[in-house]
Amino acid sequence: MTDRRTVAVGGTQPYTITIAPGLLDDGALLAAYLRGRHALVVSDGHVAPLYGQAVVEALRSQRPDARIESHVIPPGESSKTLANFGGAVDALATLGATRDACVYALGGGVVGDLAGFAAACWMRGIDCVQLPTTLLAMVDSSVGGKTAVDLSQGKNLVGAFHPPRAVLADTATLRTLPARELRAGFAEVIKYGAIADAPFLDWLDANADALLSGDDSALAEAIARSCAHKAAIVERDPFERGDRALLNLGHTFGHAIETEQGYGSPDNDNFNHGEAVAIGMVLAARLSRTLGLASEADVEILRALLQRFGLPVSLPKSLDAEALLAHMRLDKKAQASGLRFVLWDGIGRARVVADVAEDAVLAALRAG
Repeated sequence: MTDRRTVAVGGTQPYTITIAPGLLDDGALLAAYLRGRHALVVSDGHVAPLYGQAVVEALRSQRPDARIESHVIPPGESSKTLANFGGAVDALATLGATRDACVYALGGGVVGDLAGFAAACWMRGIDCVQLPTTLLAMVDSSVGGKTAVDLSQGKNLVGAFHPPRAVLADTATLRTLPARELRAGFAEVIKYGAIADAPFLDWLDANADALLSGDDSALAEAIARSCAHKAAIVERDPFERGDRALLNLGHTFGHAIETEQGYGSPDNDNFNHGEAVAIGMVLAARLSRTLGLASEADVEILRALLQRFGLPVSLPKSLDAEALLAHMRLDKKAQASGLRFVLWDGIGRARVVADVAEDAVLAALRAG
């Protein structure tokens, strides 16, 4: 296939991100990462009927000697629990998976996080191949090896760093993605321009119509540029002790929103992850303005671009500022000395700011 794009992720456990339509049908490519004779394809109730059997059959066509099974979890963030993690581990046990087995995570960020965490824990770590089927997962959660499940107290509080053996982003899957989910993915795409690449925001603005209509070439370019940004940061900081925290622009606010809403089904009125992050980025930009770090003009540029991609940019009145602040105190980015946020000095110039005063955070929430 001549139109494949690749992004190399370096570090102590290097791997390649491959971006192209039709990758899920490429049995030879899928099987190239199966070292042993056991594979578990983990998916959810929305994705499995569309692609699950095709992936299993593609693997079996190349590896008739291997035992290849599937495990399906309910869709939605509310399924990213310790109980469903236990179900995936039980499936590996039933499979008889050995240390050279491989988990194929077929789906969005929930599947990738949960399946990756199961792979990280089974026999202290087996291979995982990420097969993201949403834009958000392609540009963010499938890359970098962060795996986790949620608790009622907060998102991603139980997890492990476990880099994948490969990421195969089949852009053809975006054609079956609901419009709301496609739009949500652009929040993470826009994030890369906001933290480090102002010209990328200009490109996104110029190509918004093509991207929202599902143009393959435009989407591949946006995914490749986003992944290249994330790969560069992950190489420098694989365990999020420095620069990698910049990838969390908007996420402290966004995770608090998701936690307060109870990780509801994506079919209801609750915000999904991308929508919560979009609001969170605007709140982070406004907090930056309040602290004298950035201008109102920069806030407006970001807000307008997010709106152009059909994303929400303000908090509903039903969400209480004090309750959101309470969730932020338990966020993984908080430290003993106080709240820590990714803020910016303007578009493309993000930085981590520690010991942010809670009254400033409340002011941003109440204005948002």
